[in-house]
Amino acid sequence: MPDKYIVTLTPEERSELTGLTSRGKLSARKLKRAQILIAADKDQRDDVIAQTLNVGLSTIHRTRQKYVEGGVAWALSERPRAGGTKKLDSKAEALLVATACSEPPAGRGQWTMQLLAERMVALKVVESLSDETVRRTLQKNS
Repeated sequence: MPDKYIVTLTPEERSELTGLTSRGKLSARKLKRAQILIAADKDQRDDVIAQTLNVGLSTIHRTRQKYVEGGVAWALSERPRAGGTKKLDSKAEALLVATACSEPPAGRGQWTMQLLAERMVALKVVESLSDETVRRTLQKNS
């Protein structure tokens, strides 16, 4: 495995990357990766690229490696992120919806997101639950 992956852009790739960086409609990560590839093609040292673009050396190394192994499209892309684990499974979501459709507690005109979250914790469905999770779940199921 080489110590350093050498980036040699074709004229088409260079013009594509230059166009992407000047367009303005690009995610920050893609923009940085495109800038890294352009700078690496100009034989700039990794420490200079890191300081200029305010990125880590490992980001530069990974971007170089992805370019050499898979080309420009692969170097600019990223794998989907898993995100956090869901607090509520399908049964818990069904219980939440059923609770939201039931009569509100005594003295209340309607259920609030916070009241629903507290009820789910009181029923020991989950250890903790935010009102935002309740809102998103109900919005998804409506």
